[in-house]
Amino acid sequence: MGLIDGVLGFLFGSGRNVIRETAEVFRPNAEAEAVRSLAQNGAALDQFAAEFAVPRKGLFDRMIDGLNRLPRPALAIGTLGLFVSAMVDPIWFAERMQGIALVPEPLWWLMGAIVSFYFGARHQAKGQEFQRSIAATMGQTKVVTENLRTLKALEGGQDVVDQPMDGTGNTSDNPALRDWRHGHG
Repeated sequence: MGLIDGVLGFLFGSGRNVIRETAEVFRPNAEAEAVRSLAQNGAALDQFAAEFAVPRKGLFDRMIDGLNRLPRPALAIGTLGLFVSAMVDPIWFAERMQGIALVPEPLWWLMGAIVSFYFGARHQAKGQEFQRSIAATMGQTKVVTENLRTLKALEGGQDVVDQPMDGTGNTSDNPALRDWRHGHG
């Protein structure tokens, strides 16, 4: 074994590769980078899976959810079905309507109350959700007004610091800022 074998063994030896280690200072190892990227992507997917996991419901819960979704479409389709049946067989339809004419008025009131409560509860929940969103939007009015005032002042070339912040003419309640303005004004 000569000097060349010793130097080559040191540079490309079985235990340590000096050239590879030096090159990795300037350029990452592509294979190691791919392994790190795979691990990072896997961790991100695991996190998303944990955040957006849909809890599995039992058979009973799924059946009740399905039943709760039936009344609105059933009423809509049933009403359309009445129109179709009136056109297809007017005599049959007229016989059924004569039967409905015999339903006592208190039963109609009860039916109206049931339908009103069923659809009214959904309407009220959606209405309250809408009211909360309107209130949140209206709560931003002061911030938007201040932003518009600042933008108008900037557009006109005025110094925003000298503009009143509270609409009363007082530019600031900060004594240090007042002293600075008097010294640099």
